[in-house]
Amino acid sequence: MYLMDTPYGSGPLPVWERPEPQPRAAPVPLSREKIAATAIRLADAHGLDGLSVRGIAKELGVGPMRLYDYVTNRSELLDLMVDVVYARIAGSARDAGWRATVLAVAHATRAAALDHEWFADLLGGRPHLGPHALAVGEATAAALSQAPGIRGIEDLQRALGALNAFIVGAIRREVTERRTARATGTDEAAWQASHGPYLTRMLDTGRYPTVARLVHDGAHLDAGETFAHNLTTVLDGITAGPHA
Repeated sequence: MYLMDTPYGSGPLPVWERPEPQPRAAPVPLSREKIAATAIRLADAHGLDGLSVRGIAKELGVGPMRLYDYVTNRSELLDLMVDVVYARIAGSARDAGWRATVLAVAHATRAAALDHEWFADLLGGRPHLGPHALAVGEATAAALSQAPGIRGIEDLQRALGALNAFIVGAIRREVTERRTARATGTDEAAWQASHGPYLTRMLDTGRYPTVARLVHDGAHLDAGETFAHNLTTVLDGITAGPHA
């Protein structure tokens, strides 16, 4: 066990800082990279609820105990998986202007979550601290700090909070809608059609005039275009500086 001293006592080194176990004479070579890739493939197919050390070991053709040489628990496994996804997002943060960088990271985060829906379940909690997650955080914060309306660290904190709240909320809503459509066998259009007669009766009462306008006059908005439009609106708002 690799330990480090902290203000709270001695604790294990994070998985990022522990060396890989020494190679063993075994039919199947292992690495954290290989374990994470297998876990991601299983989570993509079955979600996080269907993810287990035993299932990963079976997929790799090894005994479950061998995996504990590389990850000590499920939390470390998730950390590795998440950072693989962040590696993809980090690749979008090119050396461009601040606005282009922020937009690119946000769109790459959405694309990654749509490809790996379980990733959306792990957004919005405690910060991810893997090396690629930190690279994404650094690129986003550094870019946003250059925005004209960001004048100090408190402005930057609030702007990052607002931006992340939008991105996480929008992504989770979109992923939830996709899952609901699969689980029920009914997409949004079919669901709306099935509730049409009831909604018509309610709107005909005249008690919900604004909702009625949205239903009758509102267009069917593409999810990608909506995300892009709302992202731009949020970004404009949080970088415009203080309002009277």
